[in-house]
Amino acid sequence: MKSREDFIFTIGYDGPAAVIDGQAKKNYSKLTTKELAEKGLFRAAYASAVFSKDQKQIDLVLDFYNKTTGSAVSMASLQRLFGVFPVEVSRSIVL
Repeated sequence: MKSREDFIFTIGYDGPAAVIDGQAKKNYSKLTTKELAEKGLFRAAYASAVFSKDQKQIDLVLDFYNKTTGSAVSMASLQRLFGVFPVEVSRSIVL
C-alpha cells in the first residue's frame, strides 16, 4: 500500500488496484487511530493500527471497540470482522 491514508480507507480491490473511499479519506485522513475509534470509525481505526504495526494501537482499538459495543471479541474476531490485512498493491483507484 502506498500510504497510510490509502490503506485505512481501502474498501476493496480491483485486481492489483486498491479501491479507496475518496470522501472518507478527505474527511478523516488526518485523524489518529484513537480519534478514528472515538468517532466510531472502527474499521478505519483498526486499519490505522494495523498499518502502524504497533501492538499498543491495535490493543487500544480492540479495547475501545469492546467497551463501546459491550462485546468481548478477540483480536482474531476483529480481524475477520473488518477484513483488514496488509496487502501490497501497485496502484490505487479513488472513488
